[in-house]
Amino acid sequence: MMKKMSIPTSKASLVLFLCQIISALDVPLDSKLLEELSQPPTITQQSPKDYIVDPRENIVIQCEAKGKPPPSFSWTRNGTHFDIDKDAQVTMKPNSGTLVVNIMNGGKAEAYEGVYQCTARNERGAAISNNIVIRPSRSPLWTKEKLEPNHVREGDSLVLHCRPPVGLPPPIIFWMDNAFQRLPQSERVSQGLNGDLYFSNVQPEDTREDYICYARFNHTQTIQQKQPISVKVFSTKPVTERQPVLLTPTGSTSTKVELRGNVLLLECIAAGLPTPVIRWIKEGGELPANRTFFENFKKTLKIIDVSEADSGNYKCIARNTLGSVHHVISVTVKAAPYWITAPRNLVLSPGEDGTLICRANGNPKPSISWLANGVPIAIAPEDPSRKVDGDTIIFSQVQERSSAVYQCNASNEYGYLLANAFVNVLAEPPRILTPANKLYQVIADSPALLDCAYFGSPKPEIEWFKGVKGSILRGNEYVFHDNGTLEIPVAQKNSAGTYTCVARNELGKIQNEVQLEIKDPTMIIKQPEYKVIQRYGQVSFECIIKHDSTLLPTVTWLKNNDELPDDERFLVGKDNLTIMNVTDKDDGTYTCIVNTTLDSVSASAVLTVVAAPPTPAIIYARPNPPFDLELTGQLERSIDLSWIPGDENNSPIINFVIEYEDALHEPGVWHYQTEVPGTQTTAQLKLSPYVNYSFRVIAVNKIGRSQPSEPSEQYLTKSASPDENPANVQGIGSEPDNLVITWEPLKGFQSNGPGLQYKVSWRQKDVDDEWTSVIVANVSKYIVSGTPTFVPYEVKVQALNDLGYAPEPSEVIGHSGEDLPMVAPGNVQVHVINSTLAKVHWDPVPLKTVRGHLQGYKVYYWKVQSLSRRSRRHIEKKILTFRGNKTFGMLPGLEPYSSYKLNVRVVNGKGEGPASPDKVFNTPEGVPSSPSFLKITNPTLDSLTLEWGSPTHPNGVLTSYTLKFQPINNTHELGPLVEIKIPANESSLILKNLNYSTRYKFYFNAQTSVGSGSQITEEAVTIMDEAGILRPAVGAGKAMASRQVDIATQGWFIGLMCAVALLILILLIVCFIRRNKGGKYPVKEKEDAHADPEIQPMKEDDGTFGEYSDAEDHKPLKKGSRTPSDRTVKKEDSDDSLVDYGEGVNGQFNEDGSFIGQYSGKKEKEPAEGNESSEAPSPVNAMNSFV
Repeated sequence: MMKKMSIPTSKASLVLFLCQIISALDVPLDSKLLEELSQPPTITQQSPKDYIVDPRENIVIQCEAKGKPPPSFSWTRNGTHFDIDKDAQVTMKPNSGTLVVNIMNGGKAEAYEGVYQCTARNERGAAISNNIVIRPSRSPLWTKEKLEPNHVREGDSLVLHCRPPVGLPPPIIFWMDNAFQRLPQSERVSQGLNGDLYFSNVQPEDTREDYICYARFNHTQTIQQKQPISVKVFSTKPVTERQPVLLTPTGSTSTKVELRGNVLLLECIAAGLPTPVIRWIKEGGELPANRTFFENFKKTLKIIDVSEADSGNYKCIARNTLGSVHHVISVTVKAAPYWITAPRNLVLSPGEDGTLICRANGNPKPSISWLANGVPIAIAPEDPSRKVDGDTIIFSQVQERSSAVYQCNASNEYGYLLANAFVNVLAEPPRILTPANKLYQVIADSPALLDCAYFGSPKPEIEWFKGVKGSILRGNEYVFHDNGTLEIPVAQKNSAGTYTCVARNELGKIQNEVQLEIKDPTMIIKQPEYKVIQRYGQVSFECIIKHDSTLLPTVTWLKNNDELPDDERFLVGKDNLTIMNVTDKDDGTYTCIVNTTLDSVSASAVLTVVAAPPTPAIIYARPNPPFDLELTGQLERSIDLSWIPGDENNSPIINFVIEYEDALHEPGVWHYQTEVPGTQTTAQLKLSPYVNYSFRVIAVNKIGRSQPSEPSEQYLTKSASPDENPANVQGIGSEPDNLVITWEPLKGFQSNGPGLQYKVSWRQKDVDDEWTSVIVANVSKYIVSGTPTFVPYEVKVQALNDLGYAPEPSEVIGHSGEDLPMVAPGNVQVHVINSTLAKVHWDPVPLKTVRGHLQGYKVYYWKVQSLSRRSRRHIEKKILTFRGNKTFGMLPGLEPYSSYKLNVRVVNGKGEGPASPDKVFNTPEGVPSSPSFLKITNPTLDSLTLEWGSPTHPNGVLTSYTLKFQPINNTHELGPLVEIKIPANESSLILKNLNYSTRYKFYFNAQTSVGSGSQITEEAVTIMDEAGILRPAVGAGKAMASRQVDIATQGWFIGLMCAVALLILILLIVCFIRRNKGGKYPVKEKEDAHADPEIQPMKEDDGTFGEYSDAEDHKPLKKGSRTPSDRTVKKEDSDDSLVDYGEGVNGQFNEDGSFIGQYSGKKEKEPAEGNESSEAPSPVNAMNSFV
């Protein structure tokens, strides 16, 4: 039994295999012939070697073959004969070897698992299929397991394991939530190749109870679901930042083996805060271009179509601001066998020799074994014409009984190849495949090819005769081709006649006749001629032809190699073309083309349209190009060039520009060489070695440049060692342990000779060390690995070629790669200058610990809390960068009376070093901002009510408020100013004893121990006295006072109140009578008819807004009360989110995503930091605001 094997499925028919014959015999692709020839079996179609079937459907195992006579089919199962007649569930298709296992009518797919092999056999041999492994697909359920909730601290890493059931084929893994929405992934959260979900660091938003791993089994179109996993993130302040740590793979090194041609997938996922960034390198080389891809946010390295050259060490580096970690994966690329030369079918005649060659490669090297008709050749029937020599079978003096099908098996531990190739020994009499009496027609003096396609075995000999009793054709006037074709290179009139082809071999003879006719060539006896015609004239072109009387010619006219314009002015006659009313656009080339079935001829003429000749004007134009370029005085580094100028075209030539082409290095590209004055027609040109020069000259006048001249002859200079070394040599490390040496490579003509290379040398500076050198070619970069971190190096790059070295190059100073600084600045001190400015000092770090070019220091500082409010807020870090070796800096823009933290970090070209310990400092008190609002309400005859809000930014502890006010008269003059001190805990004040109908201006500010803040101003007016009695003003003092008239004692007021009371009593009586009769009073009707749905009444019990009625059941609005007396509506909780109620994050959702949690009481909000409006705009405010 053979090893596990992989045989490519062939869909080619018998015709395709006969196309691939390599032997002494060529079989023409003639369908009738192919049907008649005996043919060993050939497998044309078969199922794949690893055949996974759907256990719910019938199993179809394909095996199709061709042969003459048609082959019969048999099967083995697990190495033994499979008798399909004894299994009622298995049938074989007619005229085919394909098996159908009936699963849908009671069969079980598991019962038919195994290794199947098909054999197609006829009298000429037996071909075998590959081993077809039948396995039903499986999609098992997840095992039951109890999943405990994951309680994770904010910033820590987390891995959610999927562990899908083992299916066939393996499932596709993905993570979703209860609503079947894919979980978002990022650099921080991503799925690994094994299906697990990795969190580099968890955040509060990761809290959820529906992390669900799904496994999709594509073969059976089923999806299995794991139980939901719960993750709860609890916060600790502050969150600790962490250096990167690899979650997968573990350890510092690992190994991986991949097969040639497959896709290589390498993965690195790291934990850390901030989220680490992954980078991939290949040690000692570059990642393959055009085949390398990065997936999963660069955590996965993907290389397609890998080969043995991709073996090596691949390093992944995870880095964040705190450090880095790396892992090295050693990749070895092995190879299953692959063909170098697959055996091909062999068709021989009795007594001929031939070979079958089977060569394959792989890693490890595959072993080659041969089979004959499906049997190992060692135990197959002996054939004296056959000799096996390793990967070759040599046949000599074959006979018809030598026909067989041979199988070559190339195998190693990773797989194998199997190929069928037949040896078909045929003994066939000659056959001529060209139809009898076929007619060939050719033009006189042209070649004639007469076909005689044939076949026979042994290969027949072909002879040609002319005429019925003619002699055999020989001589130089005929050419006899191997395929039987007779060629007459120059056929004349006397070449016409009957030709006979005779094919004979030892088994017989056959002949066939063909006819040859010679035709006269088609000629244009009068061609169209060049014409010059004035505008609006008429022109005619003639095209008179002569042709063979048995051929029918067609004449076509073209203009500028395109169809004639669709214009009635163009008239095409039998042998001419006429253009009427000629215009300028008719200028061009007109062509007459004559075609027959055997030949084609053409002739062209140019039409030029001119105007009536005007008085000629002087025409200024660019000069004509120079010509007759000549090279003389050839030397190694110089040559003389001379030329003849072209016509100046009425503008003198200013200068000549000389360009050169280097056909050796840059063919087709012209470069500037030099230029000479327009009076000079020779130039001595400097040359470089190893350049194949051509020169051209361009003339320049005031109008412009001429076309370039024709190139001069080429001149190849001799080779020499380079004159110069590469420029811009640099040594800069890209990693902490390397030095990257780069340079600008020399251009082709600078190489001075073949074999351009570069000698790259380096040594550590200030160390008694020898130069290390390496010679490279075709690159402009060399990487020195294993260097110390950030040390100076002396670097030089010298050019050389096959003839020697360039002059000694100059040395440049470079540095190996930088690494992050090792230590933090020490002795950090903060001096608070005032409430908004502080000065920070620190000690510089030792230069050796910087490990790179010192770029400066960064100060990170942030506000922790306000000392007056004692409320924390979102921390927003600010960064100030101080360049160079500076050891102090100013921190502007601080907020007064606040607690701050800061730390200092040193910065080099690689990044930032560790942070110094956090330093805490407080800013002193400052003056407060203005009060957030000032409202004046409830105006009466002699009083006003003032309400205010505390300052948005107290900037310290408030000690008091200061109120100043003064009256304003009708001419806008200000009266005396009154000042009142108010305790800091007050928020309202009633001013009494004011003047009636008087405007007042108020000034209001707050104070801390530092001083007074900015003030807010407002104006208000007391109302008019109803009696119209003028009241004298009282001067400014500690209080405002005026005489008060008691309205209640006035007679007119008593009478008015009595009349009002009587009227109200009458209205009440009328309403009571109408109510008893069931009617509605007018006010109620208006309210019912014109209810405003936008105006919300107030609840009587708590003064809050009433509820809107339901839009679906139209419930009436709840009864409300009037608005508060201050005519304002508090902004209570109209902008609250669901998080403000209950436990917030503990709200649950149904499977369809609907919210099923309940509010469980309102949380108390934290005070806002910024300004907020004291009122919420609403219809109630609009109705009750004071004007």
